[in-house]
Amino acid sequence: MKKSHYRHSYKHKHTSNKKRKIIIAFVGFLTLIIFFLGYQYYTYYLPNFETKQQSEYIYIDASTTFDEIISQLEEKKLIKNKHSFKRWAKLKKYTQNIKTGRYEIKNEMSNKDLINNLSRKIQAPVKLKLNNIRTKEQLCKKLDNQLMADSVDFMNMLNDNNLLLEYNVKKEEIIAFFIPNTYEVYWDIKPNDLLKRMNFEFKKFWNEKRLAKADSIKLSPIEVITLASIVEEETNLAKDKPIIAGLYLNRLRIKMPLQACPTAKYAVGDFSLRRVLYEHTQVNSPYNTYKNIGLPPGPIRTPSIESIDAVLNYKKSTFLYMCAKETFNGEHNFASTYAEHVRNAQKYQAAFKKRKK
Repeated sequence: MKKSHYRHSYKHKHTSNKKRKIIIAFVGFLTLIIFFLGYQYYTYYLPNFETKQQSEYIYIDASTTFDEIISQLEEKKLIKNKHSFKRWAKLKKYTQNIKTGRYEIKNEMSNKDLINNLSRKIQAPVKLKLNNIRTKEQLCKKLDNQLMADSVDFMNMLNDNNLLLEYNVKKEEIIAFFIPNTYEVYWDIKPNDLLKRMNFEFKKFWNEKRLAKADSIKLSPIEVITLASIVEEETNLAKDKPIIAGLYLNRLRIKMPLQACPTAKYAVGDFSLRRVLYEHTQVNSPYNTYKNIGLPPGPIRTPSIESIDAVLNYKKSTFLYMCAKETFNGEHNFASTYAEHVRNAQKYQAAFKKRKK
């Protein structure tokens, strides 16, 4: 009887130990699963990106694949754990809905932060710099270098007569809309939207004060910019710009040809010319002010705001002629009569010959 009781007790105890071990193993396994799932969930919020600078950027155009986005992050050494980013991007269905743009990567950014920005198209704007532009081709190249659309797209937009008609501007004048400055725009802005933005900036620039000054000299805003483009090509000296502007306005009033050397250069298409010769002044082009009275059809460059304001705030004088100063410092001698101008030209020629010896 005692033996049987002992066997029963032993069997019961052995079964209990086995159950306990199973329960412990199950709890341990469950704990591991919970820990693993918790960690995976936690990777959504953990910092997963690092930058050496304050901010880095990735660029996504219409043809960029998700793998190429990963490649950008890896090449720039911005991502710590690409596998967690891939997993969460798929879970959040971003891989099926990639959006174009320029996106900022900040130090200690999490998967959640970047995926939210990418999914919601929260971009970092580009500081679009427009300066020192002579032709449409140069403008389009500058836009191509800074924005997603290519130069062909921008050129097509600048030559689209139907589109330009909406803005009451001709294709010869459109470069005037791009007043040199720095503008914040999105990297993937469409060419037509950029034109709309430039039209807005153009109207903002031409406030009541500037419009009143343009009206007082009987020029439209685009005509002011066209004259300013010639003034800018004539000199880099701020103090001479209002004087040169006044001189050309005097010529316009009496319908005297501007005979501006920069327009002959533009007509020839050679901006490297150091001296404009007689043969250059005889080129048949609407831009050549030696052959045509009045302003050219449009600006010969995008003039600086300083040059535009120099035209609007021109210096009144009786000057009709100018000649490079014999000091070769970029200044000019101005004259009201042709005889005086000839004397100035002779002084320059004599100094030039002496310098060459």
